[in-house]
Amino acid sequence: MNAAESRSDEELLAECTVETFRAGGPGGQHQNKTESAVRLTHRPTGIVVTARESRSQHRNRARALDRLRAALREREHTPPPRRRTKPTRASREQRLQEKRRRSLTKRQRRRPESDE
Repeated sequence: MNAAESRSDEELLAECTVETFRAGGPGGQHQNKTESAVRLTHRPTGIVVTARESRSQHRNRARALDRLRAALREREHTPPPRRRTKPTRASREQRLQEKRRRSLTKRQRRRPESDE
């Protein structure tokens, strides 16, 4: 469990700037008159997430918090270091055979050389 998941909603919201705004888009008068969309800006990292799917501001705030946790988790993740590998002897040989076959095909497409 990482730091973002161990914090409660209140602790995470204390680190954020919470904005509410009108969601806009299709949905009619109810959506156009209520400020149900939520935008969270995480001040320490600068990550911004929004949620505007639901008509409920509380549900949108919960969704935005989930998205913020996911973004913080993704930011903390470091991929394992890549190990360089050599091609196998068989794959090298196969590549060389294919190159020989290809060059022969191209050689046969050339115009014949004149004897003059």
